[in-house]
Order: sequence, then structure tokens, then C-alpha cells
Amino acid sequence: MLTNKNKTIVKEKKRRKHRDESQDDGAAHWVRMKLREASLFFRNQTEESKCQTTTNRANLPPGVCVLHSRRLVPCIIIFVLGVGSLLPWNFFIIASQYFQRRLAAAPSTTSGGGGYSYELWMPLAANLPLVVSSLLNCLCTRCCGRGLPAALRRCCGRGLPAAPCGSCDLKHCPLVVFTMVLIIGLFAATAVLVDVDMEPRIFFYVTMATIVVINMSNGVLVGSLFGVVSLLFQQHLRWFMIGQGASGLIAALVMLVSILSRVPEQAYFIIPCVVAAVTLACYLCLGMSPRTHTHGDGVDSPQQDSQEPPGSTEMTALSNSSEAPEDQRRDENQERCSGWRVFKEIRWMAAYVMAVFVVTLSVFPVITSRVQTVSKDNAAWDKVFTCVCCLIVFNAMDLLGRIATIFVQWPLKESRWLPIAVASRGLFVPLLIMCNVQNFRSPAVFRSDGFFAFIMALFAVSNGYLASLCVAYAPRLVRGADCEAAGLVMSLFMVLGLSLGAFLSFCFMRFLSCDLSSSH
Repeated sequence: MLTNKNKTIVKEKKRRKHRDESQDDGAAHWVRMKLREASLFFRNQTEESKCQTTTNRANLPPGVCVLHSRRLVPCIIIFVLGVGSLLPWNFFIIASQYFQRRLAAAPSTTSGGGGYSYELWMPLAANLPLVVSSLLNCLCTRCCGRGLPAALRRCCGRGLPAAPCGSCDLKHCPLVVFTMVLIIGLFAATAVLVDVDMEPRIFFYVTMATIVVINMSNGVLVGSLFGVVSLLFQQHLRWFMIGQGASGLIAALVMLVSILSRVPEQAYFIIPCVVAAVTLACYLCLGMSPRTHTHGDGVDSPQQDSQEPPGSTEMTALSNSSEAPEDQRRDENQERCSGWRVFKEIRWMAAYVMAVFVVTLSVFPVITSRVQTVSKDNAAWDKVFTCVCCLIVFNAMDLLGRIATIFVQWPLKESRWLPIAVASRGLFVPLLIMCNVQNFRSPAVFRSDGFFAFIMALFAVSNGYLASLCVAYAPRLVRGADCEAAGLVMSLFMVLGLSLGAFLSFCFMRFLSCDLSSSH
């Protein structure tokens, strides 16, 4: 029989033995601790994301109705809106061969299209009006709006009353609808002009004027849709960016089909008409929802959210601001930050996304489309080389980069690696200029077709990934009531980056291109 003292000694020996074994197994213990820390980190990130969504909803002004969704319908609608927002720009890119052929009959004094160079002037004619219209749209939204979202409540500078809470009829901005209809009409007119004989000089001016008007309208469209999606569908904002990337891939595939099967040239402009009409229908469907409840009325509690049946849709509607008391409207205006304060909160994300698009547009598509294959003997490959290695590779990998942000979000918005990743994209500019570019003063160091396709793939993935990442981070840096303003600011800086990049490409072509500089 063991006495109590002996029992205590045995227990102490077992405890020491267990402790010694644990110390001997230090590596396994370290691994277990790291796994536990990682599990706690991801759990905290999920809870933080849920808290951020709840906080943004709680910060919305009174009168905003929130609908909750667990379906893919909002994602599909926002995806289609993203496709329609950039399709005009992409189809004017793939139709460059058609426009160059029409302008090739210009007199020899213009160097066979040097004075009427479509690829030289199209980016400027497209992006400069886009900046002006986006800036005016952003200013009008902040100054003339009388409620949230201002993009849905503005009509020629006056507040547009929305449907009362409890109804599913969400009023839409007539200016946005008008711009969509105008884009459809201009593309239809351009399709008609395909069979009309016209002097190259007049055709050039008509084409540039059409591009200017379409892109001014597109600036209002993109800015308004971006603001609405940032406010009402913040968790689906990536789908809008993915839709914009998909529009480029759709346009590139249409170009490939037209090269291989000789599709009529009218298809370049009929397809955008159809897609723009579908985009308009999706925009009008934003307000169609059978279930609504108002934030601030005591029905937006988590208890009532949990009682809703699964599958209810997530949307927002607005109560009529004209029926609200003056004190309530004054409180709403006080809750919203000024545009300058919103910009200060997201200034770094805006600068990053602008830098991403400056680098992209400085070489794509003006310079990259002039890269020639080294396999000139293969006529079939030479015919589709630019379409495949330049347009399809870029748009497919850009879309892949945008989709990747759904699963991976690194670097974090506070990380020092984010500005480093954005700045490192500047290395792609000299790499692409030193490829086998036709009639360029720079030496063709990299003549391999495979190297050009590989560089284009990295160039495109980094563009889509970093741009979508910065755009997704921006609304998280402001309150829920200022998400629309954050979306408008990000849209403005995206357009500004496109325009600065187009200006850089214009300078590169003027000083590095042999044919244009000699004609100048």
C-alpha cells in the first residue's frame, strides 16, 4: 500500500516526465501554437468583416431601406453593369483595323494616316472627355444631391425623390438612363456609317466626335454606377470590377472571330448596342425587390434579419426626402462628410489605382499592338498574333487578376507592400517598349513571341489584381454614409489614370515612332 506521501511523489514524477516530453517536442509545440494563432487570425478577420458590414449599415442615414440577399441575382446584375460600363471603350479598340482601313485613303501628305492616325488620337479623344465628365459628375453628386444615393436622386441639379419605403419602385437617375440611350444611338449610327462612302478627313472628324460624345456619356455612366454599387452593394463591388475586365475579353474574342470568319464590320457596333440595352435593363431592375425594410425604423435589427427566409434579395430603396422634416434632412447632411474629407481618407488608395492605370495605358494598347511576330513566314499566325498575344492574353489575364481578389487579398490595405507592388509595375514599360515593336527607335532586345506573351500576362494580372484590390479597400476606409462618395472618387482617379496613361502613350508614339516623327 502506497502512503499519501508516496502517492504525491509518484504524481510529481509523472508531471515532470510529461513536462520533459513536452519540452523535448518543442518543434511540434511551436507548430501547434502557430496553427492556433493562424486559426485565431482568420477567425478575427471574418468577425471584423462582419462587424464592418454591420457598422456601415448602422452608419447609413435614416430613411435608407436595406434588403438582404443570399442569392446570386445582385452579383449577376452588378456584373452586367460592369460589362456595359467599359464595353464602348473596348470595342473602339478592337475596331482599330476598320478605322485605319477607312483612313488609309488619306492624301500622301499625311503619311498614309499619320495626320489622321486613329491609334494615336483615339486614346486622347476617349480619355480626356472621360475625365471632364467624371469630374463634373462627382462634383454634381456631392453638391446637388439631397439624399443618398445622390446618383439616383439627381435630375439636372435637383434632388430626385425616390419611392416611399415599402414600395419596390426605386427611382432612377434620368441622366444615367439618357446617357445609356445616347450610347446605343451613337453605336447604331456608327454601324450605319460602315456602308457610307465618306472622305477620310470628314470620316476622321466624325469618328473622333463620336468617340468624344460616347466617352463623355460613359464618364457619367461609370461614375454613377460606381457610386451606387459602392453604397448599396459594397460587398459585391468586386463583381463590378470583374465585369469591366470581362468586357475587354468579350471584345477581344469578337475580334478574333471576325478575323477568322470575316464577320461583317457592322458587328463591331451592333454588339455594343445589344449589350448596352441589356445594361440599361439591368440598371432599371435595380429597384425591383419584393421585400423592403427601413434602417432606423427599428426593423433592421439582427433578430429580424435572422427571421427572414433565405433567398431574400439585397437591395436598397430611399424614402421621399421631400416628405422628411427639415431637421431630419439637416441631420442627414451633417452625418455625411465633405468630399475633401472623404478624399483624405482614401487618398492613398486613389493614388495607387491611378498609378496602376497610368502604367497600363502608357503602353497598352497603342504600343503593344505594334509588336510584330518573329514568325513572319507563318501567315496564319501573323494574322492573329496581335489579337491573341496582345488583346486576348491581356484581357484574359486581367480578368483572372480581378477574380483572384475574391479569394486572396494581399497585401493588406495598411501594408507597406501595397505601394511597393504598385510602383514595381513601372518596370513593365521599358520591358514592353524593348520588344519587337514595329518602326520604333528603341532597340528590339526581346524578339521572342513567347517572352512578349509572358510579359503581357504578368502585366495584365498585376493590373487587374492591384486595381480591384485598391477599389475594394477604399469603401472600407470610410463610414457607410460616405461609401458612394468614396466610389465616385475612386472612379474619378481611375479615369484620371487612364487619361494620364493615354497622354504618355501619345508622347511615346511621337518621340519613339519612326513613321510619325518623320511625318511630323
